[in-house]
Amino acid sequence: MCGPSNAAPQILLSQPRNYGGTPAMVALDSDPTGLHRVLDDTVVLPQAAQRLDTRRELWPDEVRIRVEKLNLDAASFRQLERKHAGDGDAVRREVLDIVATRGKMQNPETGSGGMLVGTVEEVGPRSPLGLRPGDRVATLVSLTLTPLVIEDDLRSWDGRGEQVPCDGYAVLFGRSIAAVLPDDLPADLSLSVMDVCGAPALTARVVEGYDAPTVAVIGGGGKSGSLSLAAARHAGAGRTIGVVPHEREATQLRESGLADEVVVADARNPIALRDAVTAAGGPADVTVVCVDVPGCEGGAILATAERGTVVFFSMATSFAAAALGAEGLAADVTMLVGNGYAPGHAAYALELLRENDGVRRLFEARLEAHA
Repeated sequence: MCGPSNAAPQILLSQPRNYGGTPAMVALDSDPTGLHRVLDDTVVLPQAAQRLDTRRELWPDEVRIRVEKLNLDAASFRQLERKHAGDGDAVRREVLDIVATRGKMQNPETGSGGMLVGTVEEVGPRSPLGLRPGDRVATLVSLTLTPLVIEDDLRSWDGRGEQVPCDGYAVLFGRSIAAVLPDDLPADLSLSVMDVCGAPALTARVVEGYDAPTVAVIGGGGKSGSLSLAAARHAGAGRTIGVVPHEREATQLRESGLADEVVVADARNPIALRDAVTAAGGPADVTVVCVDVPGCEGGAILATAERGTVVFFSMATSFAAAALGAEGLAADVTMLVGNGYAPGHAAYALELLRENDGVRRLFEARLEAHA
């Protein structure tokens, strides 16, 4: 049906689809969004699709990656870990089932996926990504929209950590994003940083819109949280407050020097969170939510000053709860959804890591804990 020829492969849709109200059998050339790989009976983008076409043959604007490692996003991994009570074998089996069923890694409960590291195997002649065969890259788009085939049954993964050794292949589209791994950092460290590189980029952009604001980062001891604290200070924050769930993380965050104040609070308790941030110098002009548990919307809103901004970077966030919560509290705050992309976000996050020993120590400690 399609193969390594000069002609662009086409798909003849096996079911009628409704384009503008006109059901028709439609032949599609490749689309830069990856629409041509969607196997659903309705027209949806790959992220919303139930199943993707994972054939290894490329359309002209695609790139195939030989996968070395998956990095499951924190919300997805924690949900799987809780569901299976820490049984790594059960977690591994479910990840395999999800990928085999859907042609991509998209947790059906959280809707999230992660990213991957691998080596470019083949580049279509019209790919705009600037990649070459042999490049070792990290994808900067979610596994929820990336066609993925696992070929080793994840035999080298014990199911107990977010980073998943893997042999298989994945396909990038014309509008995908990938970054060549830097030579000066270990691959696992680069992968961890790139997994959350959207958070510091947007945090810096928001902080720059204020005059020396107070910035609170909920989950300040985690990957995205520590980078967001570094970005806030780099962008001109007058005061930074890191919120963590227990004293062990508080000690680590204090030793990193990334926050002016470190407080321990349960982010799911809105009053406790508000009071902790207020006691540390709040309310915050900018509150960045980087935790991977649900139920933190109300506390983040209460911890934020009037006309302030709340940035939600957690895939565990209920955006209905956030919107209705702010309305119910008569809170005049701007709420932003962190979408994980900003121009130059990967390079910026890596520079923050290189320039901040505290950030690097936190990342390396996390990697050692999951080794």
